[in-house]
Amino acid sequence: MSDVLAFADVTVRRGAATLLDGIDWEVEEGERWVVLGPNGAGKTTLLAIAAARMHPTSGVAGVLGEVLGAVDVFELRPRIGLASASMAERIPAAEIVGNVVVTASYGIVGRWREHYDDVDYARAMTLLHSLGADHLADRRYGTLSEGERKRVQIARALMTDPELMLLDEPAAGLDLGGREDLVQRLGELASDTEAPALVLVTHHVEEIPPGFTDVLMLREGRAVAAGPLELTLTEENLSATFGLPLELERRGDRWAARRRVGARV
Repeated sequence: MSDVLAFADVTVRRGAATLLDGIDWEVEEGERWVVLGPNGAGKTTLLAIAAARMHPTSGVAGVLGEVLGAVDVFELRPRIGLASASMAERIPAAEIVGNVVVTASYGIVGRWREHYDDVDYARAMTLLHSLGADHLADRRYGTLSEGERKRVQIARALMTDPELMLLDEPAAGLDLGGREDLVQRLGELASDTEAPALVLVTHHVEEIPPGFTDVLMLREGRAVAAGPLELTLTEENLSATFGLPLELERRGDRWAARRRVGARV
């Protein structure tokens, strides 16, 4: 199994609820995927499996050439960069930003007695600089704005030079300026040929960065459509995904959507 991600008939059930239902999905090296859908569509569950933090109830989930259930996930997880709300909640408010990033080398949250080399600190500063956050290195994490925290979280997720980078709603909670700054920086990351395969989860087409190549659209745990962004992100598919008649507009390398004027559900 050589794909970055290879899901075959992946299903997740919790009691009577089906969170994912028969998902087939492949992500290859160099691809930049958006996972798009409304609340409750199964996006976060899908990402948890991709991050090797959840196993499917049935089906086969391949991650970085390994099959979940037949691999030690504690060896697999360091190869995956993850920026998510659940991960952010674990970061101590009093932690210095530079340490927030560098501690990813050991896969821990919160500096203790571990030792880091100069090369580790240099990499952490390089990543913070690439995200416009190097001036925050000596600040305490709890003093940062939401936009600043998002950039620090992404730098941390990149610290181990992962083969797969997962971003769970990175623009959530940001104002317009913060969102646009982050989308631009993620677009720069997407254009870097040395960057890992990227998967970004969002509710909003406006948050799709330039340079992303493919889209998986989910509704109620099922795949509505999947494929190249320019061919798959259509008004028909978007309307089916959100259960609402929508207009889709593209300007340059950005997208926007709104309810179709005069349309009835």
